[in-house]
Parts: sequence; C-alpha cells; structure tokens
Amino acid sequence: MKKVYSSPDSLMIGHLKNVLEANGIPAMLKNEHLPGLAGGVPVNECWIELWILSDIDLEQAEHIIQTALQHHTKDPLPEWQCPSCGETIEGQFARCWNCGTENDLWV
Repeated sequence: MKKVYSSPDSLMIGHLKNVLEANGIPAMLKNEHLPGLAGGVPVNECWIELWILSDIDLEQAEHIIQTALQHHTKDPLPEWQCPSCGETIEGQFARCWNCGTENDLWV
C-alpha cells in the first residue's frame, strides 16, 4: 500500500478515490474521522489520506491524480450577462439570481 494524496478537503479526496477506482486502481481512505481533532494535534496530521492498495499502481495513480487536479484548478467558467435583465452572473451559476432566466450554455 502507498499513500498517494492527503488533504483536509473530504470532497476532493472522495472524488480522487472515485477517479482512481474508475480507472481500475483499488484505493482506500484513512483518517476520515480525524479532522475533528484539529487543534489538539497538528492540522496536517488530521488530513484525510488516499492510499492505493497495490504498489505496482503507484505511477499510474500519481499520473491520474495529477491530471484530475489540473482539471480541477483550471480557470472558472466565465461570467455571463443575463439576456433578460442584464445582470452579470458568475459562470458557475446556471440561472440568473435576479430574474431566474437560465443561462443558454447550461440548457
């Protein structure tokens, strides 16, 4: 077994575990319940860890994780202007907060 990633972000860790398993690499999480101890022990010691079960998968797992993280950190979706009311909306939102009109790119 090899540790391939650790983070305080349980959603990211879960996502990376799913990506590895979707690529045929069995994985497991450790320290899932330790984040609640932060403050009593060093913070990074409480981070959730992602481990692969077979050492022979290490190189492929590291490549998959690196690729997944690159896609995650790309620039956010561009802002868009509501065609109905003209409000500027952040790119991750599919609907105008002001009038409820849907972004054509999300439909």
